[in-house]
Amino acid sequence: MSEEKTEKPTVRKRKESRKEGQVPRTQELGGWATLLLVGLALPPLLTRELTALSQLMRECFTLGGHVEVADAMVLLGRGASHVMITLVVLGSAVMLVGVGAALSQGGFFLATKSVKPSLKKLNPIQGFKRVFGPQALWEGAKMLLKSSVVGFVAYGAVSALMPLIGGLVPITAVLEAVRDEVLSLVRTVAVAGIVMALADYAVVRRRMGKQTRMTKHEVKQEGKQTEGDPLLKGAIRSRQLAASRNRMMADVPSADVVLVNPTHVAVALRYDAERGAPRVVARGSGLVAQRIRERATEHGVPLVRDVPLARALHRSTVVGQEIPAELYAAVAQVLAFVISRRSAGVRGGEHRSPRQEADLVAAPAPGRRRRVVAAG
Repeated sequence: MSEEKTEKPTVRKRKESRKEGQVPRTQELGGWATLLLVGLALPPLLTRELTALSQLMRECFTLGGHVEVADAMVLLGRGASHVMITLVVLGSAVMLVGVGAALSQGGFFLATKSVKPSLKKLNPIQGFKRVFGPQALWEGAKMLLKSSVVGFVAYGAVSALMPLIGGLVPITAVLEAVRDEVLSLVRTVAVAGIVMALADYAVVRRRMGKQTRMTKHEVKQEGKQTEGDPLLKGAIRSRQLAASRNRMMADVPSADVVLVNPTHVAVALRYDAERGAPRVVARGSGLVAQRIRERATEHGVPLVRDVPLARALHRSTVVGQEIPAELYAAVAQVLAFVISRRSAGVRGGEHRSPRQEADLVAAPAPGRRRRVVAAG
């Protein structure tokens, strides 16, 4: 039994769908919006052009019987410029509305995969579904609805003009009424068409959302492809931790002292006067702490039992980092003790801490430590 597609499409799935042309879009929104623009812009443009044409005709009649070619060309150029300006303005507005309607339904995209030849496009079963499937039924219902709306609005406009026909009303009044009714008809039809186009867009968006949904298995497979297999990532992470732990253990012999707790925590420190404060070369708890103690014992690194100091260092440091300034004094006492025994020729062994104070200044966590800036 096939798994149901219940999951929302991922970002990668949406990108692939856009390349295949699967974007919710209706071609009718731009057409109806253009018709509404024409219905709104045509009256002022026609009024302007009729005024200019009347002025041009009056100038033609005032020229008399002797018309020069230059005067005729000037009048012709003026008339052509008026017509050209009207066409350019109206055409530019129509183009902007069409482009804006297209961009508002998913933006600009190139459906590169949809133009590639594919044998699936020749599948007769798929073609039969396109002709007689739900999509075809919806398109037929839209056509019937549009025809009904346009017919109803046109019938209302014609009914309003019927009383004017019969010769009792001056022809100028009839023409003016016809003009107003036609423009009103265009605007009403355009508004109704925009409403239907928005409804069509909602239906297309819902259908496209169902088509691009994914099964839980597909989401998991895509996650493995984009982010990697969790098992493989876990194995790589384990190897990285093991390599880091091995490097840390290799640095234990170079430590000056290992502070222990006495069995749960171990922190190995190395002091180099040229590099500043003591640094942590190894740290750990549990089995890692046990390995640090064993390796320190093998290479003659002294172990100092100091429960509060070992805990404070383990909590506030990471490997390779300097110890916090709050613990300088406590660590200095331990290092002085270790160095004095080394000078006396005694190496290794486990010792009690030379510190007498039980309390320590609280040290911040590694990520919250403030950097000390020397005053200049």
